[in-house]
Amino acid sequence: MKRGRPSLRHYIINYILECLSQTQTPVNVSYIKKYVDSKMERNVSWNTIKKYLNELMLLDKVKKIKLPHSKEKDKEGLTLYTLR
Repeated sequence: MKRGRPSLRHYIINYILECLSQTQTPVNVSYIKKYVDSKMERNVSWNTIKKYLNELMLLDKVKKIKLPHSKEKDKEGLTLYTLR
């Protein structure tokens, strides 16, 4: 049995899943970061959120949606995330 307090990893992943379950539309990393920051009452790095989103995609819990660029043809635009 593990001892001590749980790592922040578990809290961040749970808050990401909570954020995605509460929204009806796909959201971007910045929206998720603001949500996690407000829940944890501390600043979490954008890269950390992105890392855990990639982990959740590998576990097949989160789906990535890449939108086309709004002005330039054949370029990628925003990347949005939603629950599977």
